[in-house]
Amino acid sequence: MQKKVAVIMGSDSDWPTVKPACTQLSQLGIPFEAHIMSAHRTPALAAEFARSARDNGFGVIICAAGMAAHLAGASAANTTLPIIGIPLKGGAMDGLDALLATVQMPSGIPVATVALNGAKNAAVLAAQILAVSDGELAARLDQARADMGVQIAEKEAKLQAELAQ
Repeated sequence: MQKKVAVIMGSDSDWPTVKPACTQLSQLGIPFEAHIMSAHRTPALAAEFARSARDNGFGVIICAAGMAAHLAGASAANTTLPIIGIPLKGGAMDGLDALLATVQMPSGIPVATVALNGAKNAAVLAAQILAVSDGELAARLDQARADMGVQIAEKEAKLQAELAQ
């Protein structure tokens, strides 16, 4: 049975930024669930979700939060599953606070961190983690990379054709 990916966001206002992660997971054929949980407003719920995630079939948890951005760290404190943090732009520091809160984890409690608003890369990283033990998923990732190369070659040809005019 293929492992699922959990996509957790701290607020419904995060959904437009997080949605590309879900789109990417769907395109790669990875089952996922998306939920709204807060490290501050629903801490018991978030902690219990992380504690039970492995038993519920998850292999990776993606956590997106802005400002204080404790969701990824709080999740990592409650599971040994890989956690990928998406720091979100916004607030007085335009995401710098979220980035630092996500990336500055204490020794022994890691959170892999992608770029500000980097939802698509969070999904790709989750897929790469799962692909370590899933050859079919690894092949889909290889094909996605090859497809990106084809797209770039097409764009290059279009650029060169425009420049030649």
